[in-house]
Amino acid sequence: IKSYEWLRKQIISDAQITTLVQLEYSGFDGATVPICTFTLRNANASDVGTYIRLSDFRGSENQGPKTLEAIEDTNADYRFTARGRHYANIPGSPIAYWASRNVIRAFEEGTRLGEIAPPRQGMATSDNDRFLRLWHEVKETDVGFDMASRTEAKESGCRWFPYNKGGEFRKWYGNNDYLVNWENDGEEIRNLRNEKGKLLSRPQNMDCYFLPSITWTFVSSSRFGARSSPEGFLFDVGGSSAFPDEEDKLYVTAFLCSKLAFEFLKMLNPTLNFQVGNIRDLPLLFPSSPDVRSRIESLAAECIDIAKRDWDSFETSWDFVRHPFLVYGAGADTIEEAYARWEKFADGEFERMRANEEEINRHFIDIYRLGDEMTPEVSDDDVTINRADRDRDVRSFISYAVGCIFGRYSLDVDGLAYAGGEFEWDNYETFIPDTDNIIPVLDDAYFPNDIVRRFTEFVGACFGKKHLDKNLDWIAETLGKRSGETAADTIRRYFINDFYRDHTQTYKKRPIYWMFSSGKQKGFNALVYMHRYQRDTVARLRTKYLLELESRLQAAARSLRDPETSSAPRGQTLRELEKLERQLAEIKEYDEKVHHLADRMIEIDLDDGVAVNYAKFEDVLEAIR
Repeated sequence: IKSYEWLRKQIISDAQITTLVQLEYSGFDGATVPICTFTLRNANASDVGTYIRLSDFRGSENQGPKTLEAIEDTNADYRFTARGRHYANIPGSPIAYWASRNVIRAFEEGTRLGEIAPPRQGMATSDNDRFLRLWHEVKETDVGFDMASRTEAKESGCRWFPYNKGGEFRKWYGNNDYLVNWENDGEEIRNLRNEKGKLLSRPQNMDCYFLPSITWTFVSSSRFGARSSPEGFLFDVGGSSAFPDEEDKLYVTAFLCSKLAFEFLKMLNPTLNFQVGNIRDLPLLFPSSPDVRSRIESLAAECIDIAKRDWDSFETSWDFVRHPFLVYGAGADTIEEAYARWEKFADGEFERMRANEEEINRHFIDIYRLGDEMTPEVSDDDVTINRADRDRDVRSFISYAVGCIFGRYSLDVDGLAYAGGEFEWDNYETFIPDTDNIIPVLDDAYFPNDIVRRFTEFVGACFGKKHLDKNLDWIAETLGKRSGETAADTIRRYFINDFYRDHTQTYKKRPIYWMFSSGKQKGFNALVYMHRYQRDTVARLRTKYLLELESRLQAAARSLRDPETSSAPRGQTLRELEKLERQLAEIKEYDEKVHHLADRMIEIDLDDGVAVNYAKFEDVLEAIR
């Protein structure tokens, strides 16, 4: 690491490592730590040192035997020799004893990447809860997409702007999740001070804001993923970015997404915290043939397009248009056929991405003359786009259906149809959303806008009524249809027990559909779309649904108590009655809480985000898990 660079240089200049054994992280029982054992000669000598690298041999039981094997076998592929001056040619002088002569040559002859694509750290807001939002939380009309400069952003009057913040391991494109409050050229962030007047935020490198870039995740557990970012983004430390000229961007992106870049980075910083200095010091070589460079850039452009199509196939992307079953399965009579078409397309994209990445690796391996040390193969885990997955994709289709039921999406409009502002009913013709923004999710169809009824109508609107039963059966089988259940039973069970958990996970614990829930007896549940919430929503939920359901359940309980009106076996009747009585008791207690909130006519501000607004109703909403 950077703080010990002086020590490494002193060892290289004044001493010699004669032997070193680098243990695997779990080389000792009960501890997971980076550790090595070594001997130093306290004099500068030109002799080679011997190194044994045990990182591929997991577990304490392997460390001793593998060390002894390498001592006996001088040709073991995890035994290395190197001289001290070997390290001095790598920036920071890391003890990268496994670096070959050709790797060292790359550092000696290559252009430092920072000269072509200067890497920069972004802002530190000092209060992310205040200044950051996931993009789906706020009103769409308050977001400034595709701004080309700070001036344009300021003149737009928007409050929120796209923000690169790192995220999970992903290459080429994606992880576009966050927005930052940069209203009026970041006035609030740039003037955030404590009571003594000290500036708390650090909005550095502002001249790079909104420029096209290449971004990466600062901290990684095992891999490095760079992504092409178009204009319009600000960025933070966790999403540090490099800014090449436009003519170099594709080539640099391809290099950073290759196997070579990660191997070099492991030499420069084995902690896998990919700081701007590490990226700046990467050695960049160019092919002698313009055709090879052109081919690499063409492959990179295609990889970016594939990754963007993949990212935009899911509703967590702000460029999502409609569900893949309807895009790639357009014209299919059944949802099973639509899924098969989507599966074929997604698998083709996955294999195309793998082939492109392997060809890019081959080109760079040739350019860096590392054919004897590396292979171009790419594993499934290193391809960061999605294959089709029946269970995940059916659940995402159900989520899309709920979005259409609430009017967030429309079968007649591409992308978001409503995410705050004026609700335009003219955008909905094929499938009409719910009028009052309250969808009951109950164990029976007590209301005409019951969630299962509306979902059934939606499937019919997408794929027609001819195969409606077949389509519902296929969905139910995917969800785990039980013996004796109808398709509607299975779908209802999913909505009551699992839908909300899936929704909160998909939306990173910032749900936009809120589940009003009476408790574990599930006497009353209803979904409300946050962006359509109004001051009287809770009051309408109580009078139109909660109190009406209570009356119906009371009537059902009276009927079960009367032996003349119940034809079911007595044991079954008693079980049903006990369940109803538990639900009624729960609903009665729940109504007191709802009544209190309904009388308050609470306002919400979408700019405050889900966490703040959700807390105002936490006593009556299902807990976020």
